[in-house]
Amino acid sequence: MSKKNKFFVVWEGREPGIFSTWEECKKQTHEFATAKFKAFATLAEAREAFLSPYWNYIGKNASDQKPKPTQEQLVKFGLPNVESIAVDAACSGNPGVMEYRGVYTKTGQELFHQGPFKQGTNNIGEFLALVHGLGFLKQQKSALPLYTDSKTALAWIKTGKAKTKLEKNDTNAALFDLVARAEKWLAENKWTTQVLKWETEVWGEIPADFGRK
Repeated sequence: MSKKNKFFVVWEGREPGIFSTWEECKKQTHEFATAKFKAFATLAEAREAFLSPYWNYIGKNASDQKPKPTQEQLVKFGLPNVESIAVDAACSGNPGVMEYRGVYTKTGQELFHQGPFKQGTNNIGEFLALVHGLGFLKQQKSALPLYTDSKTALAWIKTGKAKTKLEKNDTNAALFDLVARAEKWLAENKWTTQVLKWETEVWGEIPADFGRK
């Protein structure tokens, strides 16, 4: 990292913030196991970065991010709330081997992970991930919002039913039992969690993405 850059953004460290010297940045990040920081040439760039998810600038997703949001997109969608949970699913084949997980959006820390399940679909995985996230947040008594990039899962949550066309068989019977449990949870529980759509075209891949595209 060049020390000629004037401003240093620390997303994760002893004290997150924007620092004007490398020495100040180092105090917050040296020997801090999960430190995430980067140098910028101008204060304006540093301020924009600090208010954005760190993965837009560093880490495995930084190299393949979508172009920066336009002003029109920012007005329409704003920036994601990084104090949140993000969920996603991955499926190899359709149907195929499926798994899902939830992460803390700001850091990418995995909070739960289920699977693999045989003969599942991505839509079922996204639905289960959302219900798991709702249950997790309710159990933790957390007010964090919940993000998904799946319009289908959002629709299924609203109706309380996984309207899948997948047929149940001996191989995926356990998965269908899990779906039934998720639908039962939705029918029997109330929640106040704000469930939000992750705008992939504006913000890049959702932090819970398995990176297999």
